[in-house]
Amino acid sequence: MSSAVSEDRFRAMGSDIHLIVVGGSADLLTLGRDRIGELERRWSRFRPDSEISLLNAVAGEPVVVTPDTYLLVERAVEAWRLTGGGFDPTLLDALRRAGYDRSFEDLVDTGEPALPPRLSVTRPGPTDIVFDAGSIALPTGMGFDPGGIGKGLAADLVSALLIDEGAAGVCVNMGGDLRVRGESPTGAGWTMAVEHPWCAAPIALVGLWDGAVATSSVLRRVWRTGGHARHHLIDPATGEPSTSDLAFASVIAGTAWEAEVLAKAVLLRGADRAFDLLDARTAAVAVSQDGRVIASPGFAAYLGGVPMTQTVAFDPQLRGATHRSAEDTR
Repeated sequence: MSSAVSEDRFRAMGSDIHLIVVGGSADLLTLGRDRIGELERRWSRFRPDSEISLLNAVAGEPVVVTPDTYLLVERAVEAWRLTGGGFDPTLLDALRRAGYDRSFEDLVDTGEPALPPRLSVTRPGPTDIVFDAGSIALPTGMGFDPGGIGKGLAADLVSALLIDEGAAGVCVNMGGDLRVRGESPTGAGWTMAVEHPWCAAPIALVGLWDGAVATSSVLRRVWRTGGHARHHLIDPATGEPSTSDLAFASVIAGTAWEAEVLAKAVLLRGADRAFDLLDARTAAVAVSQDGRVIASPGFAAYLGGVPMTQTVAFDPQLRGATHRSAEDTR
């Protein structure tokens, strides 16, 4: 007899959240929702009372934080190392200067031009953050941004909590960054669609028993500043929104925080070097600005026999797409 399946959908962390719980008590969905709310209250840079806002407000001084926030900042520094600097949580000033100075839902075009980047070769970086017995001190002048890792880490923490509390299986979808564990509703592995940025049909269906998929795109969080389109993916080398030839990247990894930061790093590196950072435990697929689909050597192992869309032909002005098979493009 299959286990009961329960679901919940709501907004949190600026994203659509979808929880799927297999088995366990009826209270698990509420537990998951409450835990996500707790993490948002601690981590949001848009809440003046959050621990992240306090760290930024008193940069240069140690702040005693909860274990959740300590872990977040630790993982962010680890992610910086993992991506060779492609993910940098200390670019808050660059994000603000690009116009991302409030929650995405509240962004409006003020008509004012974006401020120029203000990067310095001597500016403090992630390795300058001081950790000491439950407290964290950011260097003076540093701003910490949990975006790009917070939702993934939240998915990891919530999925672990729900399994520990008796769920037979769980899927935590944080706005497209997913963590799955245990039994799926079908009793087999979890099957997830990697959505195409311009097509209704997905790029691929991937299967996992225990792992994560996360996506980064320059097409999602887009706003206008001074009449010009801007996006949230800042290139650490320039302090400006990325001009990569990739528009979209999805990464499969063991944890959602790793998948999330690697997806951003893949996108930033561009098509020629997209998969250089991946190892045997990770895989990725990406779509270029001209509609070309590329995948890392390990990605096919997750397809379960379902063919992947290889190329998409589209009008770049309209972003309207039609599928072409791999044979048609040879």
